[in-house]
Amino acid sequence: MNQDKNVVSNHIGEPTETIDLIDLLMQLWKGKVTIIAFAVVAVILAVIYLSVAKEKWTSEAIITLPDSGQIANYNNSMNVLYGASAPSIVEIQQRFFGRFNSTLAALSEQLDNQEKPEKLTITESVKGQPVPLKVTYVATNASEAQKTLTAYIQQINKRIVTELDDDLKTSINAKVDDLKADLATKEKIAQERKNKRLEILNQALIVSQQSNIKNTLVQQAETLSEDTLFVLGSDALSSIIKNEATRPLPLDDSYFNARQSLLAINALKSKPDTTYAFRYVMKPSLPVRRDSPKKSLTLVLGALVGLMLGSGVVLGRNALRNYKPVV
Repeated sequence: MNQDKNVVSNHIGEPTETIDLIDLLMQLWKGKVTIIAFAVVAVILAVIYLSVAKEKWTSEAIITLPDSGQIANYNNSMNVLYGASAPSIVEIQQRFFGRFNSTLAALSEQLDNQEKPEKLTITESVKGQPVPLKVTYVATNASEAQKTLTAYIQQINKRIVTELDDDLKTSINAKVDDLKADLATKEKIAQERKNKRLEILNQALIVSQQSNIKNTLVQQAETLSEDTLFVLGSDALSSIIKNEATRPLPLDDSYFNARQSLLAINALKSKPDTTYAFRYVMKPSLPVRRDSPKKSLTLVLGALVGLMLGSGVVLGRNALRNYKPVV
């Protein structure tokens, strides 16, 4: 019992270890030279890092659907080709911009998979809306970022416009071939009708000559059928046959409508230089602030790290000096 009391009294009598802030501050003040030296070295290292670190500058552009004027030639051509079944102006705008967007996304993937990756990104400019889109490009300096982004956008635009223009030319050529074939068919049918008419008249002339019918026997020829034309007489039939041979082909309105369409399509001209697959809301910007490294932040962090390391060294050194092993 007495032994337990002595243990408790000895435990109570031991001094409790506490952190003396004033003592810590005094230690840090005495070691200020070391701390400042560490801070200076850290700042120097930060400056060296800033001088050798690869800079990143980001140029941004905002793009959206092309205006109606930018695809006017293509739209007019489609209207001439397909008439009432031609796609609307909105559908054409979406077609151009959709292909532009998908090709730009493919280029982004291609650049990212290079041996030396390039960062080209496409994101929504307004969250939840498919257009407009924000396109960014990261380079090692501001002017290069702007020029490269502009070049990539123009490159994709030219590619899309060329592809769609080639598609349009193919459609035009196919339509021209179809119309020419249709006109040739109509002309052939009209010639066959004319030849058939002449055969009927010549047969009627033979019958009238064999029947010795020289003059017309009826007053109204409109009521005559092909089998009774001989009653017109040989004189009248000879005159009709002569005039029928020099008469133009009996072509209907569908022939001339097709002819008009062919002339209109042949007059179409490709204008890819004035056609665009997108419209700038904001052209590629010239960045004024680099993304990284941040000069001020890097220097401040370097100084803080140096101060912390210096303080740790000072406190650790003093702790080792004052260390007394328990015997």
